[in-house]
Amino acid sequence: MDIASLLGLLIGVVMIVFGITFKQDSMSFDFGILMNFVDVPSVIITIGGSVSGVLASNKLSNVITSLKAFTLTLKEPKADAGEAIRNIINMSNIARKEGLLALEEAANGVEDEFLKKGIMLVVDGTDPELVRGILETDLTCIEARHKKTIGFYEKWAELGPAWGMIGTLIGLVNMLKDLSDPSSIGPNMAVALLTTLYGSVIANWFCNPTAAKLGVNNDMEMMVKEITVEGLLSIQAGENPRVIEEKLKSFLAPKVRDDLSGGGAGREGGEA
Repeated sequence: MDIASLLGLLIGVVMIVFGITFKQDSMSFDFGILMNFVDVPSVIITIGGSVSGVLASNKLSNVITSLKAFTLTLKEPKADAGEAIRNIINMSNIARKEGLLALEEAANGVEDEFLKKGIMLVVDGTDPELVRGILETDLTCIEARHKKTIGFYEKWAELGPAWGMIGTLIGLVNMLKDLSDPSSIGPNMAVALLTTLYGSVIANWFCNPTAAKLGVNNDMEMMVKEITVEGLLSIQAGENPRVIEEKLKSFLAPKVRDDLSGGGAGREGGEA
């Protein structure tokens, strides 16, 4: 589980509750005041309205897929650049010792479908430029699907405050039309202010962070797949495993490179 995402959501709730319930004059908490921030019409206007806007902006299948994708923000991403480089180096050692055809058997134990597809293209003797073209097209399509999901949450973050403002206008109109009835001012003003609050919470506590985390995961996966493409083409070109390792480590931050070197990923290749 990705502790950062979970902590972010929990801390956000705690900070909001703390800000609402903490009474500075008595240095105590009044949790009963939380009910002042619960208003059914405001919920219906802001959450219902923003959801309706998102539904109208997307295909239903994309809505369902995007909602399911939220769980990905709470999981550790499968993409691991260090592991990808180690796999490539292992493949390069096999190819250097036994030839490219030996990679076909090695590919049977590979779980990454993108890597397996690339290996089989190399084994089949496909032209390097065609290998690159096929894999980069696959990569582009994967990123497009990811961006569609990210765009879903970005659109929701955009519509949340907008519908909050609509709710504010509704509350103000009702309040102004009933100024002769003092008892109606409070409830109408509550709708006006709470819809703005709910809209801001939707955008800044849930939607924007979710879109940002999915973006981070997408960037990591794209980098790992770019490493895979460069590594496979280097293997096909017959480059030395140590040279391949140094080339692929250029994708990584300096500290990660040192950690990878410490693991001896390319030691066998350097001695071959």
